[in-house]
Amino acid sequence: MDRLLNTVRPYAWGSLTALPELLGQQPTGEPQAELWMGAHPGDPSRADRGDGPRRLDDLIAADPEGELGAASVARFGPTLPFLFKVLAAGIPLSIQAHPTLDQARAGFAAENALGIPVDAPERSYRDANHKPEMVCALGEFEGLCGFRRPAEAAALLAGLAVPGLDPLIALLAVEDESEALRGALAAALALDGDTVRHTVEALAGALPESDYAPYARIAKDFPDDRGVIAGMLLNHVRLRAGEALYLGAGVPHAYLSGVCVELQANSDNVLRAGLTPKHIDLPELLKVVVFEAGAPEPMAPVGVEDTPGEELYPVPIDEFRLSRFALDGVEREIDGRTPQILLCTEGAARLTAADGTVLDLARGQSAFLPATGAPTRLSGSGTTLFRATVTV
Repeated sequence: MDRLLNTVRPYAWGSLTALPELLGQQPTGEPQAELWMGAHPGDPSRADRGDGPRRLDDLIAADPEGELGAASVARFGPTLPFLFKVLAAGIPLSIQAHPTLDQARAGFAAENALGIPVDAPERSYRDANHKPEMVCALGEFEGLCGFRRPAEAAALLAGLAVPGLDPLIALLAVEDESEALRGALAAALALDGDTVRHTVEALAGALPESDYAPYARIAKDFPDDRGVIAGMLLNHVRLRAGEALYLGAGVPHAYLSGVCVELQANSDNVLRAGLTPKHIDLPELLKVVVFEAGAPEPMAPVGVEDTPGEELYPVPIDEFRLSRFALDGVEREIDGRTPQILLCTEGAARLTAADGTVLDLARGQSAFLPATGAPTRLSGSGTTLFRATVTV
């Protein structure tokens, strides 16, 4: 077992206080957005096995089967297939979507062929992997996710009585739902500045309990951004603590506020559609987004028959598996056949390996468990422990 030393990414949308509070640190006065746990080369965790901190991706590269297990290497290759995060949104993130595996491979190769540096701001594909993801709220959490029905989006826009939105509303009346949504998104991202400004002014008077309220709050942070209007094409979603959302490839979304754990495939590929000063590649975005309407359903965890005390958030892929334990004085046991990261979000947890080695985790701390095949015992009182691993 390795206690992980993790990096906090200070994106501008991050909360000033949430991650310092979780980690038991003093706020720096700067936004702190994402705590990364894993072996992504962009910011890998580090572990100290007696010779000083070493990057987790380097430890895995030196002995893939010893760290990940033969079954994981055979299925996913010699890298940790997931990236685990705590995400703390102080203001909205960009509206975004993620590619399929085939799209990521093709896009990464195409940008390489053009000679665009991987860290260039105009780059859309930073690796050749897809990025399905799941978020699980640690408290009240808000976001936009998936398209509204075109008629519902049209009614929302029409209620603002902004003449510049009429062409967009007309596009939403196209009979083919997919084409209606495609045309509306493209048109929203091409609107003139006057229409954006008048829309923000119309939203300024929105009542706190109205359907416009979340978009009015977004407009305060992004008053000149066409993403405010594009966001009105998407469903507004609220998660309570312990509820989760799974987002597959092509689903447009934006996280607005709150703190969550996020588990995703090991990728950093993002195609943006607004609420950001960063690069927006509209043609590529329109290739990646899946233009299907439907309200997302928050997910509650289900019990795992083979592992008493474990609550699983089922997903349709195998690169990652998210579950949690509510430890309250009863010792639990997990198997060691797969690589896993354990994160303590409440209380304190004690991990006991088969050889008797003990590792204590305080709130905000995490551990990497290599795939040794041996079980690990979990104990604590008033403790919430999240488990990220794979299915093989």
